[in-house]
Amino acid sequence: MKTSDFDFELPPRLIAQRPADPRESARLLDVRGVLRDRFIRDLPDILEPGSVLVVNDTQVIPAQLSGTRDGSRVGVTLHKDEGGGEWLAFAKPAKRLRPGDVVLFGPDFEAEVVTRDGPEVRLRFPLEPGAFRAALVANGAAPLPPYIKRPDHADARDAEDYQTMFAAREGAVAAPTAGLHFTPDLVSRIEASGASFVSLTLHAHHRLGFRSEEIAAWAGQHGLTATDVRTLPGDRLTVNIWMLRKGADIRALDTARRAQEIA
Repeated sequence: MKTSDFDFELPPRLIAQRPADPRESARLLDVRGVLRDRFIRDLPDILEPGSVLVVNDTQVIPAQLSGTRDGSRVGVTLHKDEGGGEWLAFAKPAKRLRPGDVVLFGPDFEAEVVTRDGPEVRLRFPLEPGAFRAALVANGAAPLPPYIKRPDHADARDAEDYQTMFAAREGAVAAPTAGLHFTPDLVSRIEASGASFVSLTLHAHHRLGFRSEEIAAWAGQHGLTATDVRTLPGDRLTVNIWMLRKGADIRALDTARRAQEIA
């Protein structure tokens, strides 16, 4: 199995650059029986009483930075906190960076390049956690995926658009996108229909992608099937899961269940 087996044509005009307004007006494909075009707002009529929707309460941090090194511009996307002030990041252009280089992102906000491996660099920020967070908020922007195009970088509206209503715990550099379609009114109507919500925290991080030879082994290892709707039996949690972002969320939920972190 190769990654090219999953290639398909997707016209740019079909790639949303802003969320639907209102968010619950986003389209939903109902695959039960005959395929039907519906909307996210129809969920209260689709979900059965007793269903549980699992949502990710991760909060996206402003991980997109624009800096300079010796006068040359460098774009950086932080993607994993390694602790001790060090972050793994994707840099562009990374090939110009060398260990020991200092990238300036703003007043009193800079990082030293520790290592470089292809497009990925390890950066060391000489700031305490509180000061680092304040500097990141002041200088960073929403880390939009590459299919969302902006003339330069994320704008002020993106800081709100690229965040779910469930966001409560900082740490992600990619939004759990299924959650972007929910609003307080929709959640209230879903709960009134007899369904309920439970949350878990899964901070999404970028990776460089699968090599072709990894696909089959990865799918088999995690038992992925054609459906994301499944029942997880357990002593304290038995739910019908209707919405999960991807396999990582399924594994996180199963881990939480086995650890009895969700009652």
